[in-house]
Amino acid sequence: MNYHSVLLLLVGSLGAIYFIFILFFELRKKRFLHEIEILPFSQQYKAILNKIPHYQKLSSTDQYQIQRTILRFIYTKEFVGVYMEVTEEMKLVIAFYASLLLVHKEPHNCYDNLKTIIIYPNPVINKEVKSYGGIYTKEQFMLAGQSSNDTVVITWHQAKREAYHMRHNNVMIHEFAHEIDYMDGEIDGVPPIEKSKYDAWVHTLNKEFNVLNKISNKNRDWGKYKLLGSYAATNEAEFFAVVTERFFESPHSLQKHFPELYDEFMDFYQIDTAKTFG
Repeated sequence: MNYHSVLLLLVGSLGAIYFIFILFFELRKKRFLHEIEILPFSQQYKAILNKIPHYQKLSSTDQYQIQRTILRFIYTKEFVGVYMEVTEEMKLVIAFYASLLLVHKEPHNCYDNLKTIIIYPNPVINKEVKSYGGIYTKEQFMLAGQSSNDTVVITWHQAKREAYHMRHNNVMIHEFAHEIDYMDGEIDGVPPIEKSKYDAWVHTLNKEFNVLNKISNKNRDWGKYKLLGSYAATNEAEFFAVVTERFFESPHSLQKHFPELYDEFMDFYQIDTAKTFG
């Protein structure tokens, strides 16, 4: 057998081994996900969910669907506590709000790229160096949550306070909105949407973002834009995340003051939140 034949045989053998290796792990993953699908949803979990207003207002069909997504989320993500022990309540509440955003959209997606949830007991002081016209300054700000592709950071003190009462803000909805935004490979305020709907989405969001940005820079004459707040004017990605918060937390106000935004988000998330949570 000559050199080229041996090399061809070796490459073919390595390719076959690699294929078998991939097939083995795919079958193993499918079996693992199937085992999750048939897991019972504990009474402890149901008792916690029944305290969450958003869950209470879902239909029985959606409640069942979200229970299955919650289990998949909990068993496929790593939860890491910093200076604290991760409890079942923490896992469940965070998994619920992550699943809520996908309840009508992609219930079987479950943030496949997301690996780790890091939980802090309280907001973290983050230091950052910023440049203003060539002058560098060190600034500090309180970090309640953060998203970076495969990791989400949540502060439990704020998350727990927002989980059991519907208000304008919800750190969990905000951070998982960033994760959804990143599903197309970029955090830019344009989540994965159909090509036919792209232009309408960009036009509507850019129009409102630009107005908000100008108002925020002047810091006066806020009017209806007070509902969105200055943080939404940071960039298009933060605008998308904040509007997602309002869409799920204050749907009637968003629909009243920003009907075009509401319609775009209703079409994207495939849920009429004003009707569902009203």
